[in-house]
Amino acid sequence: MSAITETMSADHKRCDELFAAAETAVSESDWDLANQALNDFIAGMNHHFKMEEEVMFPAFESATGMTMGPTQMMRSEHEQMRELFTDLEAGAAEKDVDEVLGLCETLLMIMQQHNVKEEQMLYRMADEVLPGAEVVSEMQAL
Repeated sequence: MSAITETMSADHKRCDELFAAAETAVSESDWDLANQALNDFIAGMNHHFKMEEEVMFPAFESATGMTMGPTQMMRSEHEQMRELFTDLEAGAAEKDVDEVLGLCETLLMIMQQHNVKEEQMLYRMADEVLPGAEVVSEMQAL
């Protein structure tokens, strides 16, 4: 693996762990912990999206000339997930275990499919055309 794939795949894992902690807290109806864990997860995901959308995607598009390809699809999926984050927060505010766990199930499916596309395709392509260490440094500076 190269710099971008390695770094961003590790961040996926970190976000997945935050998600699992939030889901567990919700399933146990520990709403104080659930709200904190959901906040941590959503903040982690938003930072991950920011690294991609503000640094990696523009660099990739500039290097390849592809603006309507994989980065457009990933941005669209990010928006889907952001909408689910809002719904998760609303469900947690209502302390609705079934609603939140149902949303978690939907979100998990989307995240798994999204992460595979990024890790198996986009990140590897980015590693081939971008100066990985430089891009990773810019992303981590955000």
